[in-house]
Order: sequence, then C-alpha cells, then structure tokens
Amino acid sequence: MNTLARQLRATDYFTLGWGTMVGVGWLVIMDDWLLRGGALGALLGFVIGGALLLPIGWVYGKLVVAMPDAAGEIAYTSAVFSRPISFATGWMMTLAYFIVCPWEAVAVGRIAGYIIPGLDSVELYRIAGHPVYLPHLVIGLGLTALLTILNYRGIRLSATFQNWTSFGTLALFIIFVALGVSRGSPANIQPLFTHTPLISILLVIQIVPYFMTGFESVGKAAEEASPDFRTRGFFRAIWMAILIGIAFYASIVAAVAFVAPWRQLTSQKFMTAVAFQQAIGSRWIVNIILAAALLSLFKCFNGNFVAASRLVFALGRRGMVDARVGTVHSQHQTPSVAVLCVGLATAACMLLGDAILVPVTEVGSVACALGWSATCAACLAIARARSDVMKLSSAERAVAWFGLAVGVAMALMKLIPLVPGHFSAKEWIALAAWIVLGLAAASPAARKTPTRKSAA
Repeated sequence: MNTLARQLRATDYFTLGWGTMVGVGWLVIMDDWLLRGGALGALLGFVIGGALLLPIGWVYGKLVVAMPDAAGEIAYTSAVFSRPISFATGWMMTLAYFIVCPWEAVAVGRIAGYIIPGLDSVELYRIAGHPVYLPHLVIGLGLTALLTILNYRGIRLSATFQNWTSFGTLALFIIFVALGVSRGSPANIQPLFTHTPLISILLVIQIVPYFMTGFESVGKAAEEASPDFRTRGFFRAIWMAILIGIAFYASIVAAVAFVAPWRQLTSQKFMTAVAFQQAIGSRWIVNIILAAALLSLFKCFNGNFVAASRLVFALGRRGMVDARVGTVHSQHQTPSVAVLCVGLATAACMLLGDAILVPVTEVGSVACALGWSATCAACLAIARARSDVMKLSSAERAVAWFGLAVGVAMALMKLIPLVPGHFSAKEWIALAAWIVLGLAAASPAARKTPTRKSAA
C-alpha cells in the first residue's frame, strides 16, 4: 500500500497554517468589514474573535500530537463517535476549506482586472447582477490548473511554493503598512463603530471563523512530516499561525482606517489600495499592495487546496465516499485522485463569478465553527473514554469545554434568525446544497456503521 511522502518541516507547517488562513479578504472586501463594525469595531472583532480561537487551537494541537492523521477531524471524531457523525464533521470541514478555492480563483480575476482594466471585458453572462468576464475565467482557471498540477506532482513542490508566497506576503505587507501609516491621521478613523459597539463587534466576530480558519490545516498534513520532525512542532505551528493571523488582521484594519477617511471610500473597488494611494499620493504604493495580495492569494488558495484534498482523500480511504479518491499515486506519493477532484470542483464553482464572494464567507464561517465544535467534543470524549490515546487534567478539560462553547456560539450566531447578521436565504440554500451533495456522495457504510477506531 502506497503512503504519502514524508517531507515537511516546521517552517512548512507554519506557512501551511498561516498561509491557509490569510487570503485577500483584506483587499477585496475590506469595505464589508468596516461597514459591519467601523474602524474600532472591526479591529476589536478580529482581535476578540481571534483570541477566542486560541483554546480551539490548543485542542487541535493536543489532538494532532496524539493522533497525527491526515483525516484530521474525521480521525478525532471516529475515535469516539459514530461513523455518521464522523462523516458529517469531515464533510463540513471539507466545505470550510474547499469553498475558499473558488473564492480565490474568482478574486484573482478581480485583482487582475484592477491592474489591467482591459480585462474587465467580454462579458459572458451575469449571476445575481454580477458580470462574469471571459478574461477573469481564463485567469482563474489557469491558476486552478497550476495548483492542481503542483499538488498532484508532490507535497515538497507545494510546500516550497507555500513558503515563498507566505514570507513574500509578510515582507511586502510590512513595507506598505509602514509607508502608509507614516502619512495617516487619527482624524481618519471616525466613525469608530457603525452600529452600537456591541452589535458592531458581533457582526465582525461572525465572519472571523471564515477568515481565520486554516490553523487546523496543519493536522491534515501530519502524515507528511519529515521523519526527524518533532510532534510538538505541530502545536507551535498552530499557535503561531493564530497569533500572527490576529496581528495581521488587526494591523491591516487599523492601517486602512488610519491612512485615509475610510467612510468615504467604502464604495470604491479595493478600498485598501485606494486608501493607501490617497495617503501616499502615488500609484506605486498600489503596485506593492497588489503584489502582496497576489502572493497572499496564491498561498491561501494552495493551502486550502492541500487541506481540502487531504480531507477528501481521508473520506475515501476510510470508505465514507468512493474509495477511489483514497488512493495514493505510486510515483508522486500524493492523494492524486482527491487532488484532481478538488481541482475540477473548483473550476466548476468559479463559473459563478463574483456572486459567490460574500455568501461563501458566511457559509464557510458556519462550516468551520461546526467542525471546531465537533473536534473539541471529541477531545473531551477521547480523554474520558480512550485514556490510552490522550489524558487531560482538570484545567485542560476546562480549556476544551471553553473551545466547544466558542465553536457552538460562533455557529449559532449565524443560524439563529434573531441574531443580527444571521443567514439569508442564499446562505441557507448554499448550506442545504452541500448537505444534499454529502448525502449523495456518502457510501452506505458512512451512514450507519459506528466505529471506535481510526481507520488506517
């Protein structure tokens, strides 16, 4: 039986976790963030929402060390819960990662159109009032094909790509933020909140799960660690990804609000770039921002592609969906069929164009919150029923319970109609479609057979 190649190091796990988390939302929909919360509301929303994820990150760190399995949440829940629960958890987390891939494939076309306005031409059709341009589709499909080939041919190629794009993004981010802030003014920050302070912060916290999911992707590549890799490195990579992710989002929100009067720019396309251009008074700063955005897009797309393909692979390997997607390429030692499935599905979904950008943010937030909740519940159950796998002290159980409460609360904030910012009809339809697709894809065994052991 072929196994996955073991070639990843500590740096690779950090760039996978952080790179999967941070994409181009900070450029593409900064207006949505600031309109939700205002300058201070958006900043506090990301800081508080990110800090609430630290207990969940701790739970994932414990579980990855105890059970280094590419199945991630599927393996953790399979150890103590029924097979249908394990499948449902894995299917939801697959959505959380996969849904980012067409998002980024669409976003790269929008960014390219901003750089070269002539690309916003040859309109093919419209969806929900949003035009879909031929050049945008060609660029998005081309990037999807590139990452599919990269991941098909080997994890080392994918990891090297992830490292260069992640550190390149951080370097350019530091440069343009420092330059822009030097020209900003505190007077630009108003209004601090767009609603009451509590509602403003709550509306931003609701989308934090989508924009900060990715730290747990470290576990999806756990089987591909180099033989000399120390398992505690998984824990450190997860926590570093969360902490640097919080710092990144807080910094960019504060910077955009500080460099220009943001309330006047929310109708502008890519208001982040427009704000810095106003502050500096020159187009060259925009070029730096767009270069950082493209690198960030590439790494986020690639990281989510890796995570989604590993979960699809794990579902097939455990017989929860068609077993053919659980095969490993004999030469490249990659989950080749799962990679092709994710690539083809991404290409199909991106045909929906810009209309998917905001709705997928909302659905992705709920999907990952549900997956986090199930993982925290599994951690508590494993410690109680499978002490041979993992033990928790009283304090550690409290952390896991807190993580479970956070995950459930983040899901309920979007699902309960009485809460501001709850799901609209479009999000309910998208979530229902994914559930129906899961029922159709699930093997008979995934629907009925309980299990207490992780599958090989």
